[in-house]
Amino acid sequence: MGWLTRRTSPGSTYFVTTKAWQSTSVFQVAQIAEIVISKTLEYQDKGNYLLHEFALMPNHLHLILTPADDVTLEKAIQLMKGGSSHEIHTIRENKLPIWQPGFHESRVSDWLDYKKRVDYVRSNPVAAKLVDQPQDWTYGSGSGKYQLDPIPQGLKPPTSEPLNVGAKAPTPAVAEAQTLSPATPELKLRPPEGHPLAAPKEHPGPHKEHAVPPEGRHA
Repeated sequence: MGWLTRRTSPGSTYFVTTKAWQSTSVFQVAQIAEIVISKTLEYQDKGNYLLHEFALMPNHLHLILTPADDVTLEKAIQLMKGGSSHEIHTIRENKLPIWQPGFHESRVSDWLDYKKRVDYVRSNPVAAKLVDQPQDWTYGSGSGKYQLDPIPQGLKPPTSEPLNVGAKAPTPAVAEAQTLSPATPELKLRPPEGHPLAAPKEHPGPHKEHAVPPEGRHA
């Protein structure tokens, strides 16, 4: 029972891995891969879950998702796997198994955990030597081709300042102004002696001697 509770925590985000039937490389067939991605995005659009990252590999699928409050993680994965299997069987006119039953999941705990999972998902095709760069793998979110949901509020990095993602670089004038501290006093240079702006040189006045009463004189 605890196993089910762990999977159905409302608002929780999960890193999920699910495999193809007997780990065969069925998803290396472009038509099948496109159907799987299409169905994954379809159930995202229908509001069954938030989709943050994914990578469809030749024989398995990685996902980072947040199920809707009224959808369990099991239901979210069942929709995607069942929907893609049905469409693949219909289009290709066969009933061969597509997915291995079940899946592996891990609840994302915080920002650092989230970032680690994202890096893993995006670099998976590179680690498998399928492409040189994450953006070259068309069957994953690293390609930048797909509309993904933003990082959940509870997993954002602990900072009081907004994330400057996509912000334009400041102009040279603004950048220079940002480097000056408002507490820094203006530096004034003294013009050389003889310069028109130089202050006139002060000369001491005549030295005044104090009268000393003659020796022996008393007031």
